[in-house]
Amino acid sequence: MTDSMWLQILAYNWMGLLQALLVLVVGILAARIAGRAAARAVQGHTGVHEATLIRRLVFYVITALVIATALHQLGFRLGVLLGAAGILTVAIGFASQTSASNLISGLFLLAERPFQLGDMIKVGDATGEVIAIDLISVKLRTFDNLYVRIPNESLVKSQVTNFSRFPIRRFDLQVGVAYKEDVERVRKVLEQVADRNPLCLDDPKPLIMFQGFGDSSVNLQLSVWGRRENFLDLRTSIPIEVKKTFEEQGIEIPFPHLSLYTGSVTMPFPVQQVAASPPRQDKPPPVPPDEEERREEN
Repeated sequence: MTDSMWLQILAYNWMGLLQALLVLVVGILAARIAGRAAARAVQGHTGVHEATLIRRLVFYVITALVIATALHQLGFRLGVLLGAAGILTVAIGFASQTSASNLISGLFLLAERPFQLGDMIKVGDATGEVIAIDLISVKLRTFDNLYVRIPNESLVKSQVTNFSRFPIRRFDLQVGVAYKEDVERVRKVLEQVADRNPLCLDDPKPLIMFQGFGDSSVNLQLSVWGRRENFLDLRTSIPIEVKKTFEEQGIEIPFPHLSLYTGSVTMPFPVQQVAASPPRQDKPPPVPPDEEERREEN
């Protein structure tokens, strides 16, 4: 081959490489723009995490097409590449069955939408804010600022509690009062506490229910409703106000009492406090008569 032919081959290779690089740069930028545009287009009709997943899906699909085009510019045959990719996909599928299960579970979660980004959820022993929803797993940030990753398969199989799904929540406070107290008066006092608290909603109105007779108290339940964003403040303020009001009104919150019975089912075991006896003074031992006569003779 002559020198001119080698120069033509090198020039052709350099041109193909430059074209491939240009396709990659322009294609990836276009993929980013297209992904963001698709997310904005569907965000008004879907949730935030659906828009995020669509943006990623559009970006990855366009990026794959761009890479295939760039390889074609370098002279690679796409048929051979597609065959190799198919074999590799089958091998990876057999090797990563758990990832495939998480991927399918992620699609179910995407369709069901039990929670969204920013919601407070509880899954098993983990409770926290949803900070990311992917096709493989969901990420949480707990109340003590810990990072928790939960596979989608575990979410599908477990019970999920969403604390942010509805705008209001109910707080139940268990209250016990002494048997001597007037239950109707106690009920009115609890109603006054709920009415004075600005975080308690009037609709639904507070509810006071009789729970039963305890070992040392009459048990009641005060149920109040509050807005979701004020729930923690409501949960803290209501017990403090109840205790303070009970002290002002002279209502006794009893503690457990214990009575002992012996020999009778009606009379308690008598317990008496005995006064302390005076300290004992030791007396000298008695003197025998012989010893006493001997002392007198002396």
